Parts: sequence; structure tokens; C-alpha cells
Amino acid sequence: MALAAQAPAVAPQPALTFEGARRIAAAAAEEAQRNNWGVSIAVVDDHGELLFFARLDGAHQQSVDIARAKARTAARWRRETKALEDAVAGGRTVLMAVEGMLPLEGGVPIIVEGRVIGAVGVSGVTSQQDAQIARAGIRAVFPQ
Repeated sequence: MALAAQAPAVAPQPALTFEGARRIAAAAAEEAQRNNWGVSIAVVDDHGELLFFARLDGAHQQSVDIARAKARTAARWRRETKALEDAVAGGRTVLMAVEGMLPLEGGVPIIVEGRVIGAVGVSGVTSQQDAQIARAGIRAVFPQ
């Protein structure tokens, strides 16, 4: 009788959970509130789908859609949205034709063990401050 070959054990891939997304958003909100910045914060999974969202007091309505678009772009393009903003500013304007992509700083991927497991998008203050808030949220949960 032949024995069936057993597949080697595969280590589970890191994944962003609801609780992780909530903790990231909470830490990002703390950074924003410490600076008196009214922002919207979106945390998405590795496909760019929304896991958690917060709109802080004083955040403008348009920041809702912008934060979500920044997060989705960072997750799907697997890079900070600042890199795409720089590419457009450097003359790669054809990127503006890509549907659903927002080349504006403030979207930061969440990278664990070299793998993008999600992203954070923030909108409401300057783009650099938005990115600062996103990074603070990520660092609080995934220090590297």
C-alpha cells in the first residue's frame, strides 16, 4: 500500500485583522489629536478593502473619500502614495489616467515580514502630516 505524500506544513501568512486595524486607527487618531488635526483615517486590507474608518472632529467631508482612496492606492500599488505623487510630478502624468489611483501623499502600506498586509490612508491636513499620522498608527501596532 502506497502512502500519500504529505504536503509540507505552510506557515500562515501575516494578515491584518479587524482588531489590528482598529488599533492602528486609534494610534493614528492619537497622533492627530496630539497635534489638534481634524482628519479622516482609513485602514484597508491587502486588497484595498475597508476594514476600519474614523473621521475625527473637525475633519472636512471631502477628507472621507480622499483617505479611503489613499489607503486603497497604497495597498493595491504596494507602495506609499508619495512615490506615485513624485512620479506624476516628475512628468509621468499618464498615471493620472489610472482609474481608482490617487497619487497624493498620505497613503502608507502596512508591511509585515516583507509582505503588504494592508494600508492606512489619512486626509485632512498637509500631505506630509497625513503621512506622519499614518506612519504613527502603523508603528504603534507593527514596530520595525
